[in-house]
Amino acid sequence: MERPQAGRLKDVVLMATVTGFEGLRHPRRSDLKQFAELFEPLFAASSDEARRQAAAALSQCPHVPQSVALVIGNAPISIAAIFLTRSTSVDDATLLQIIRAQGPAHATAIARRENLSVNVVDALVERRQMASGPVRPLDVPAAADRRLSEAVASDMTTAKLRREEKLRGDIKALARATRQEPPAGPALEPLSPLHEALLVRFARSGEANLFAASLAAALSTSPELGERILLDVSGQHLAIALTALGMRREDSLFVLGSLYPDLAERLGGTTRSEALLSSLTPEASHVRLQAWLRTDEEQAGAEHLPYLAPERGADPRRLPAARETTPRGSTLPQQQAFGRRR
Repeated sequence: MERPQAGRLKDVVLMATVTGFEGLRHPRRSDLKQFAELFEPLFAASSDEARRQAAAALSQCPHVPQSVALVIGNAPISIAAIFLTRSTSVDDATLLQIIRAQGPAHATAIARRENLSVNVVDALVERRQMASGPVRPLDVPAAADRRLSEAVASDMTTAKLRREEKLRGDIKALARATRQEPPAGPALEPLSPLHEALLVRFARSGEANLFAASLAAALSTSPELGERILLDVSGQHLAIALTALGMRREDSLFVLGSLYPDLAERLGGTTRSEALLSSLTPEASHVRLQAWLRTDEEQAGAEHLPYLAPERGADPRRLPAARETTPRGSTLPQQQAFGRRR
């Protein structure tokens, strides 16, 4: 079912490492150090698509080590742009290093961040001046009147100060305009081969937490929605999500049968999972999944209490009463638990 090419093995390992790190709610110092040591060589050896996916996933992570942030920030702008624009875990010192080491494209991405400190704004202004070239002083003859020279120098200083103030204003206006843009509707991209390989792998190994985290990453949504979809013990909500994402039918059947063994039971000449997938259409599934995504965005900011057991062998926990609401506008049954089902 899963046949990643040799060249993509490192991509899968990179995304598995990032997904595992995202699942740590409160990482210890040793966890941060270990992730930083693993990330840099994997990131350097992976394809651009995998590096872009990793940067996008870590842009939503609140505890990225600064060494990792620096590696991503110094990557080509097609990879680093989303991280530089959205990540809240990058400190000013790292941003300043990236501004001074990279070109105008990286500076423009940083200028789109919501909150810019005075030091970062000054560095962006300085970078803009360097890109446009230094101001050449007027060539005043040596025999010219001293007072005329002083007046010219004063005018040049005043013009420079006005230019710097205008650049600061432009950058601040750009940041404000970025914040005032209305939020875009929930985007739903087709499932990438890399995410499909991860979902199949974690379904095969029974890693419910990593499967839910990978599903959330594929949807660019919160971990809570990934867990809620997985908690539907009928498998219908996961089938809807996989159909909307365009996963191959044979992989969808394998995933559903691995996570929900009762769906592998045969009914006449077919299985329950085949009957379930046959009852769904991509269009209807797409509309329903977008409704879940829209509701999840509206509920963003609420503290997330994980539903799935933190360890493979741990008993599944019951759903808290306060969390028995529907994901993204659809009613989920009040299931009691989802565990590793073999």
